Amino acid sequence: MRVFFDSSAFVKRYVSEAGTEEVLIWCDRATEIGLSAIALPEMISAFCRLQREGRIDDGQYRHLKTALLADVEDAAICDLTPAVLRQAVKCLESSVLRGMDAIHIGSALTLAVDVFVTADQRQQEAALQAGLRVDLV
Repeated sequence: MRVFFDSSAFVKRYVSEAGTEEVLIWCDRATEIGLSAIALPEMISAFCRLQREGRIDDGQYRHLKTALLADVEDAAICDLTPAVLRQAVKCLESSVLRGMDAIHIGSALTLAVDVFVTADQRQQEAALQAGLRVDLV
């Protein structure tokens, strides 16, 4: 099963919070994990924010970053291609959505995934409207 994670959901694989259990279950069920090319910088940004806020220390940051980089090596990473951008624009024209969220949806559509996992309710609605099977975690 090809499972696509937007950044808001995939970060739960590394940071324990509401929805982490569901994300870990989806990761176990996946035969392939799909991510947008923007997921890595978005997630590193989240880890840096946690470090700045004092919620994680330097060692925990390095551990999270190392684990993420190792996981990304095995993931299907969708680049920002013209097809992804066309899909993202269609989503933006039909839904109230942030640009980066539309890129995640466009990437999932381009990868033809079986399920799209997100932690963002607005993105969930747009992904459903775009024809994706969605799980809100």
